[in-house]
Amino acid sequence: MLDVASLVIYGAIVSAISFLAVYFLTPIAIKSLAAKGKVVPDAHKRDKPSVPRPAGPVLIAGIVAAEIVLYALTMNAGVLAILLTTVIAFAVGYIDDSKVMPGWFKPVALLAAAIPIVALNIMYPGNVHGDYLNLIFGHAFIPLLYIPLIFIIIPVAGNTINSIDVLNGVASGFLIIATIPLLVSVAIFGSMEVFLAALPLLFATIAFYKYHKFPSKIFPGDSGTLLLGAMYGAVAIAGRSEIIGVIALLPAVMNSFLFLASVKRIVEHREVKARPTIIMDDFKLAASTDRAAPATLVRLIVADGPLGEKQVGYKIFKLAIFTALLSFASIAIQYMIVGK
Repeated sequence: MLDVASLVIYGAIVSAISFLAVYFLTPIAIKSLAAKGKVVPDAHKRDKPSVPRPAGPVLIAGIVAAEIVLYALTMNAGVLAILLTTVIAFAVGYIDDSKVMPGWFKPVALLAAAIPIVALNIMYPGNVHGDYLNLIFGHAFIPLLYIPLIFIIIPVAGNTINSIDVLNGVASGFLIIATIPLLVSVAIFGSMEVFLAALPLLFATIAFYKYHKFPSKIFPGDSGTLLLGAMYGAVAIAGRSEIIGVIALLPAVMNSFLFLASVKRIVEHREVKARPTIIMDDFKLAASTDRAAPATLVRLIVADGPLGEKQVGYKIFKLAIFTALLSFASIAIQYMIVGK
């Protein structure tokens, strides 16, 4: 158990490393990617400006540096599991950034990112994950089902953040909001080491949001969104906060569910011919009237009338704040009824 002084010092160190690395490396990455021609058009802008992509290498650099330092300080198996899961998820995303892969690739390949969590818990029993789910009104002891659940959570979390990366700043801004209640839950129901391991997720994303917010100067790419989503899932598992994590992610989960339910198969968004929204002459987004177009969260938001990209992003953030408040309420109820 870490004492208060160690907790504060270690927390300050890993937060500063992750934030400063991403904050100062991102402008360098923007120039480098632009010089190499690694840019994509920003489709929702009038002149479709070219935006550098991906920012995954910068995010992984800041997060990995912080996690390596934390592991050296704590030698905690949960920290190592989160680190390895994040690195594998980044590798999966970077492959997809570099080469157009079929729709099944990301969810299937992300199964590999769950392996460190399971393997390290076998080596260090009980130090990485438990055998039960922390439900709001009690505990569900599921030793035989928990490992398969891990292999579901990591791909789902990674692809959920990936699927909501549709507008400037949405994926990073949404994740910042969702991570705050997760951190509180991990501090109460998990361990301080895992809480510290979650801080680079928050502070690296905050630094990145400066460049990703509307109008974006850089896009995260699949390498960025998959590593952030998978890390979020790994923190929820190692921090005994799976249900709280899901509640905080509900708008993004709903977006993924709507898309899959309407398309009825696992497919890349770029493979869908009918777009869920259309761009008006004034460059506002409107819901598509094409019956073949998939249902998405953005399509639902603009169903009442066209909105600008920035306005849609703010509505998604409002939904994220609402579900974050639901997460805090769930944490309070669970603590009062079940305790730690």
